Amino acid sequence: MIAEKSATKPIVACEAEVIEADVAIVGAGLAGSLARAVLARAGYRVILIDKRSIPPDEFRVEKIAGRQIDILRRLGFIDDVEAIAAQAYDRVLNIRSGKLVDIGVGRSYGISYANLVNMARGLTPDASSFLLDQVTNVSCSEQRQQLTLASGRRVVSRLVILATGMTNVLGHSLGIRRRMLAARHSVSFGFTIARPDNAPFDFDALTCYGEEATDGVDYLSLFPMSGGMRANLFMFRDPTDPIMRELRRDTRRTLLRLMPGLQPYLGDFEVVGQVQNWVMDLTVTEGHLRPGVVLIGDAFQTNCPAAGTGVGRLLVDVERLCTDYVPRWLETAGMGVDKIAQFYSDRDKLAADQHSLQLASFRQALTLNTDMRWNLRRKLHFLRRMITHRVDRIHPGWVMRVRSALR
Repeated sequence: MIAEKSATKPIVACEAEVIEADVAIVGAGLAGSLARAVLARAGYRVILIDKRSIPPDEFRVEKIAGRQIDILRRLGFIDDVEAIAAQAYDRVLNIRSGKLVDIGVGRSYGISYANLVNMARGLTPDASSFLLDQVTNVSCSEQRQQLTLASGRRVVSRLVILATGMTNVLGHSLGIRRRMLAARHSVSFGFTIARPDNAPFDFDALTCYGEEATDGVDYLSLFPMSGGMRANLFMFRDPTDPIMRELRRDTRRTLLRLMPGLQPYLGDFEVVGQVQNWVMDLTVTEGHLRPGVVLIGDAFQTNCPAAGTGVGRLLVDVERLCTDYVPRWLETAGMGVDKIAQFYSDRDKLAADQHSLQLASFRQALTLNTDMRWNLRRKLHFLRRMITHRVDRIHPGWVMRVRSALR
């Protein structure tokens, strides 16, 4: 039996305050808002539910680059991202111990998370598709899904997408659990720096890698964003270590003590505004194969911020789920686990999830591990990059041609 696609039907609230839709999305962060935009553009009735009308100014997702840009372009949203980006940049100086390692080339954008979410929410102009409410209960089956809201209203849909980030209250009620892979895996700091006279820095963007394994510093990323030069510092250290308090109280002095090679590149500077920090656990979900409900982004698996894979994973989830699986699922009756399993088994999704965990482990080991094998690997890692950069300066394009020939 072919289910009727209700693309042209408006979303309406019945007298009993029951709202019907093809897809209900819980969580209006970046993942949920982009998912609504893709599905609404395809003509499906979508309801996006969140208890916050204004996205929180959280320290997360402050840079878009590489494959993330490619996916946003395929989804048709790159122009919207460019419109809110503080400044695009194409070159990143990569240094370690005060010496140039190489120069990264490729388009990147610095954007605050709140601005990015507001942009994603604005991609769907239909205000009726956003409910400012809180989901208190979810009941899922192979046919229809029911969400009970704090206001007393109910949402009935064929599919529920949980894009609730690291909050797992609703998932827990469905028997979905988080399995801890690494508690307090990493610590991240975010702050803005500026020169006292507001003079520009001598670089578009800069990455400084940690110098000593005992410091637990992976790298500091500096890139332009509204308000000044944004700094993201990624560390693998115990969050209760006294140095965390020192970084919050005297960020400039502590930063230069940990990374003295920075001083010649930064000159005189000061930290302006709030210093934010984030402690990240690495977790994966279990028991998530349920009829009528699918998890995306951090709701399914968390990421190491130092690995920089979180936005990429999120975008892979949105693209694969909303451009391929959901349209096919809605063409036929039912929403059983046989359909839901197709998304979790998707080749691109599996690759993105596995790569994220592998890179998290690699970055931690490259930063912290002091045994002979990793000491040698660390030296070779940066030496190889330095040699590649110097060869490419003498013979432009040579490295790229060799890599292409080896594929």
